[in-house]
Amino acid sequence: MPLPSGGGTWPPQHLQPIYQHYAVLDAWYTGDPDRLAAIYGDPHAHGIPANRPSQHRGGIVGTVARWFWGHPTPQGQKRAKVHLPIAADLATMGSVLLFSEPPTITVENAGTQERIDEMLPQLQATLLEGAEVGGALGSYYLRSVWDKQVAEKPWMAAVHADSAVPEWRHNRLWAVTFWRIIEQEDNTCLWHLERHEPGWILNGLYRGGPGVLGEQLPLTAHPETAGMQPAIETRLARCTAVHVPNMRPQRMWRNYPAGAALGRSDFDGPIMGLMDALDETWTSWMRDIRIGKGRVHVPASYLQSQGRGQGAYWDPDREIYEAMNVLGGDDRMEITSTQFEIRYEEHRETANDLLEAILRSSGYSAQSFGLRGEVAVTATEVTAKERRSLTTRGQKGLYTIPELADGIEMQLQLEVALGFTSGIVPEKPTIVLADSVSPDMLQLAQTAELLRRAEAASDETLVRMLHQDWDEDQVAAEVAAIADARPKEMPDPFALPGEMTGPGEEGEDPEGEGQQDGPPQE
Repeated sequence: MPLPSGGGTWPPQHLQPIYQHYAVLDAWYTGDPDRLAAIYGDPHAHGIPANRPSQHRGGIVGTVARWFWGHPTPQGQKRAKVHLPIAADLATMGSVLLFSEPPTITVENAGTQERIDEMLPQLQATLLEGAEVGGALGSYYLRSVWDKQVAEKPWMAAVHADSAVPEWRHNRLWAVTFWRIIEQEDNTCLWHLERHEPGWILNGLYRGGPGVLGEQLPLTAHPETAGMQPAIETRLARCTAVHVPNMRPQRMWRNYPAGAALGRSDFDGPIMGLMDALDETWTSWMRDIRIGKGRVHVPASYLQSQGRGQGAYWDPDREIYEAMNVLGGDDRMEITSTQFEIRYEEHRETANDLLEAILRSSGYSAQSFGLRGEVAVTATEVTAKERRSLTTRGQKGLYTIPELADGIEMQLQLEVALGFTSGIVPEKPTIVLADSVSPDMLQLAQTAELLRRAEAASDETLVRMLHQDWDEDQVAAEVAAIADARPKEMPDPFALPGEMTGPGEEGEDPEGEGQQDGPPQE
């Protein structure tokens, strides 16, 4: 299927509900109060009309518009709403649990393994970015990119879900069109579309407006696309991009043909309502602090005049005051103060309960965010307290590993097909995610000691248990070193000649001494 010839709505009309939902998720992820207020209909936010009929409607639209972030700020008053960036924290936590340490990626061919090891550092950084944005938007894409002016070999780059128009076959990615606005001035936009389909990568440049492609231009019309080719043959029978879902199923779009295969965001569903309530709680807490500041009330005679028509002021640091004539002849000098109560305990408990509800619904443990309870010390305690987070990590890994393996295999095939790399055999790798909880060395050492006493494990097994990141050569060298350092068994000097053991079997005399022909003599 070719790229659009020009004109029409972009992204396509059938994806508009999904992209509207992406806009809401993105507002929470970025944490910009102006964007949140605009998304939920505050009339004083940027670009929002003054009338708000949505607040008087029923259903989901009316309910969302009546959320805390949809409440209008009173005219003439500065907006004092406070946003707690828990959504960004959720997305970051999911990424860290998956890829804070590089995954183990192995293949059988030595040359292929060397190429994978070479690309792994850059790939890990790409996966960290993709997993974080995927946690916010529900999924991300990995595509092959190459530019010999930037790097000698191709690499894999992450593309965010709200910059892609996918095409599915049996809920598997068949083709995808990535898009970006490379220049915008007033209502004029320059769009770049990059379509990945089996066998081809297509590029197109368009001049239109917000949400509209407009006319198609030659790629040479802009410096960023001038070096691109309209069509690139990949020589592969597969798409040069993969779709990595965050979690499934996508509850909102499970019966929607265009969105059934998409992933689910970490803060989909009722979680956004809880985050809205959390922001309202924090705003109320900050309001208590703001209006609860102590005020000092002094008689007018205490004020220092700044001259006729210039007003007066009170200096709280002044130490000596001259005699004053107080109205009514009363010489008492009274200073009173007002201090309102700050309900910090109520706000703190409410915020903690809301935060725990958010984490529970998102699949994370409160311990992962440092909430409540004592800090875990050993790896066993960490695993016990963060079991829910580690379970969620395992679920995400089930969706990530197959797509990542397909992407690496595709990348290797592309490098061979286009002549970037020689001496490798493309194959689908085996991927094991690194353990996000580091083992406690003291506990491992105690376990190894008990296994040795029970004679239940060999030296090789114990070395592998203590050094899980070592390769075969390192393990073999360590086992040999342990054997060499172990003391040799010495014969018992008090044993009788027939009971002494030596290099041979028990009771044997290796030199043949002491042996006689015939019966023993007295």
